[in-house]
Amino acid sequence: MTSYGVERFVGMENFIIKTIRQGVSEEKSDPVTEEVPLTIDLNGSELATLLCSPTDWKNLVLGFLYTAGVMEDAAAIKTLTIDQERWKVYADTAADFPPEMLFKRLYTSGCGKGIIFHNPMDLMYRLRLPDGLTMAAEALPGLMKEFLTSSEEYRQTGGVHTAALVCGDQTIVRDDIGRHNALDKVIGEGLQRKIDFSKQAALTSGRISSEVVAKIIRCRIPILASAGAPTNQAVKIARDANLTLLGFVRGQRMNIYSGEQRIIASPR
Repeated sequence: MTSYGVERFVGMENFIIKTIRQGVSEEKSDPVTEEVPLTIDLNGSELATLLCSPTDWKNLVLGFLYTAGVMEDAAAIKTLTIDQERWKVYADTAADFPPEMLFKRLYTSGCGKGIIFHNPMDLMYRLRLPDGLTMAAEALPGLMKEFLTSSEEYRQTGGVHTAALVCGDQTIVRDDIGRHNALDKVIGEGLQRKIDFSKQAALTSGRISSEVVAKIIRCRIPILASAGAPTNQAVKIARDANLTLLGFVRGQRMNIYSGEQRIIASPR
């Protein structure tokens, strides 16, 4: 995959451990992925704490605030200051943030504890994605295989999820301990670059749940694919929103749960 020229960030710490293989004990140095609690302070009030990797926090925060329903675009953020020593990000918005939203959190099934500030089921009645972007079915297995093997941190630790935005031969890829965080990171990068999300396909290494679908629909991304499985609510929301949802994209097989018109199969 050809990236947009964005650096791949890696956060790992080495530990001396013992391994046992075929009954033989051996001591070695082993890389383990890092996890930190990142607190987001918005307009002087603590908004949320995300359990995440200690990398690429600007994109994570921008993507999180956007997909959580807090802001409409990256321009809404006047200033964003990162305090790496205290694991805090301070963001100020152009508009007043309604305090009552703090009491409307929906805790999701994400790694750690994901948070959004709207009910993803509401999207079922508000939006239908237009047809337009298509992908060749024969290209998807190779694209997914390359995506799943692109993470150096995953190869070394097995402890992160990966997400990507794909447009032609250009791709943004990010890792994080949480699948929601990885997705927010690529969305945050897309917001900064003012990428047209309607021309992108999203890839994720994790399970597709309703809140993952809600993030994708909020961005108007028409295609979402994973090597894993969707939940029933994810399928229902995707069908109502005309989102192309693919699961179990492995080898030469895939399941298309909704929006099959965007996946073009070669005639037999």
